[in-house]
Amino acid sequence: MRQRSLIAITAALAAGALTLTACGSRDDDGGGSSGDGGTTVVIGVDAPLTGDLSALGLGIKNSVDLATKQANKEKVVDGITFKIEALDDQAQPSSGQQNATKLVANKDVLGAVGPLNSSVAESMQKVFDDAKLVQVSPANTNPALTQGQNWNGGEKARPYKSYFRTATTDAIQGPYAAQYVYNDAKKTKAFVIDDKKTYGAGLAATFSDEYKKLGGKIVGTEHIDPETKDFSAVATKVKNSGADVVYYGGEYPQAGPLSKQIKAAGAKIPLVGGDGIYSADFISLAGASGAGDLATSVGAPVEELPSAKEFVANYKAAGYKDAYEAYGGYSYDSAWAIIQAVKKVVEDNNGELPDDARAKVTEAMQNVSFDGVTGKVSFDEFGDATNKQLTVYSVEGTDWSPVKSGTYEG
Repeated sequence: MRQRSLIAITAALAAGALTLTACGSRDDDGGGSSGDGGTTVVIGVDAPLTGDLSALGLGIKNSVDLATKQANKEKVVDGITFKIEALDDQAQPSSGQQNATKLVANKDVLGAVGPLNSSVAESMQKVFDDAKLVQVSPANTNPALTQGQNWNGGEKARPYKSYFRTATTDAIQGPYAAQYVYNDAKKTKAFVIDDKKTYGAGLAATFSDEYKKLGGKIVGTEHIDPETKDFSAVATKVKNSGADVVYYGGEYPQAGPLSKQIKAAGAKIPLVGGDGIYSADFISLAGASGAGDLATSVGAPVEELPSAKEFVANYKAAGYKDAYEAYGGYSYDSAWAIIQAVKKVVEDNNGELPDDARAKVTEAMQNVSFDGVTGKVSFDEFGDATNKQLTVYSVEGTDWSPVKSGTYEG
């Protein structure tokens, strides 16, 4: 049986908003003129800025934007002005791949933050890696992105050296949720549902494996079509299964209606999900039926971390109208990691960007280490975050309330 240490923690999420800055003019060495005698470096952002998942995507974009503004204000890299180029992937792999190609074509872009979805990341990784352009995701959790398709069979192999992430993976998140559900919530019969996408199916699988090891019983499984909102047939199966908990691998646009319809079918049991459902929009979609539903999310509650106080204050002061949501702190740290890598490259090249700036920034990222919004930020040999913190949240009224936070020790 795997063990993990848990510590109680309490806090709640805050809100904020949206701006977009343009990129500078290009030149051949990977930096453009900023118009004031300095060099412009662009950090690309790829996220769903429209559509069902836009709440999370806008939080990512805004937080990267804030990081560049702070870096410029503090003159973190002498002679460099940072700007962002934010592109909308609409949570679609094909759009993500097109966006990756567009960012690669802009010679001012020396790094990219995103995407939100693991399935989108799969379509972008090779494009960025071929161009030696570093990519840091604040939200991707599928283990295969960094450890290869055989990650669960003891044959971990890093597919792309240009890909990093500041969020921990489903190899940790799924089992962490399973332990909480079985040991803390005392739920012994789970019905497991997923949306058949890379993130959802992977998360459901790691939850199920650990839940069964702990002694829990999977009394039913089902896949849903994420393009529909009618889950009545699945809800009836849940009711008839005798399950005392539902685990859903997927995202909040489907999870909210699913929770409501399961309760309407007569199964008054909690729905549990991962960071993909940890959004205020889930609570809106589930309505009163969402009370007591649970979600795990990466990290500790941002407001609980002393390291995050400045981020929260600066985000509010910047006047963003959209919340930073679940990945705000991780997005800021992803951008700051790129900024730190650029700083290292400039310092090592007599205060200027070298001709092979992209390759040098990707190389420097491996050794980036700093105290960020979300705690210590650094990367292991696979490009994964060394910070393995996770938190369980419960729906209480109109808010998510932290229940437990800790690390999973597999």
